[in-house]
Amino acid sequence: MLCLAQQDQTYLSVVAPAHNEAENVDKLVDEVAAVASGLEKPWEVIIVDDGSTDETAAVLRERMKDCPQLRVLSMNQRSGQTAAVEAGLRVARGRFVAMMDADLQNDPADLPAMLEKLARDECDMVNGWRRDRHDPWIRLVSTRVANGVRNWLMHETIRDSACGLKVFKRECLPPLKFYNGMHRFLPTLVKMEGFRVIEVPVHHRPRSAGKAKYGVLNRVFRALRDAFAVRWMQSRTVRYEFTEWER
Repeated sequence: MLCLAQQDQTYLSVVAPAHNEAENVDKLVDEVAAVASGLEKPWEVIIVDDGSTDETAAVLRERMKDCPQLRVLSMNQRSGQTAAVEAGLRVARGRFVAMMDADLQNDPADLPAMLEKLARDECDMVNGWRRDRHDPWIRLVSTRVANGVRNWLMHETIRDSACGLKVFKRECLPPLKFYNGMHRFLPTLVKMEGFRVIEVPVHHRPRSAGKAKYGVLNRVFRALRDAFAVRWMQSRTVRYEFTEWER
């Protein structure tokens, strides 16, 4: 079960896991700062360095000097994306918590509209849908197949479960239990806890620097295996209602 840091007056926490993203994290901080400052409410950005072997740590150390809202977590050893995500969520202080990838393919400019849906209580989680993706064709095909199989197994309608851009109400997160690979299934896991999830189209940009960390073989087959695990969890979830007698 995820135990978040105690909430303070922070309105928005943005969590971004990063592995060897030295060419991107500086601009990521700039883009998040530009958008979050426009909210005119307290915010923070938490970048989780997951065992980078390039200059990611040095870049972030330098940025901390001029960006007081930047917090950096450094994993003691490379632990994988799910662990890095959980670590960031665990220390987040915001009323609302956003996740995004550090490779600049997600656009922070989508955050205000997503936050507005939460602030209006239209839902408890907003999942991004990369309707117009800018990835190599083989990744597009493999993702479409994976989403189709995932939805068939789990009786879902989520079009882009693995989109890195998501925004939650804070109360969605403590009930979640993370296992390796579970970051891809957060919309379903949040629904299983009784929360409301919607999808909205978001921008998706081509990767302009750095290297992708996932390929077809190390993504599709693991995701399929994990989908069976989530389907089992769905089938074994305890659901009940009760009425307490009045005297």
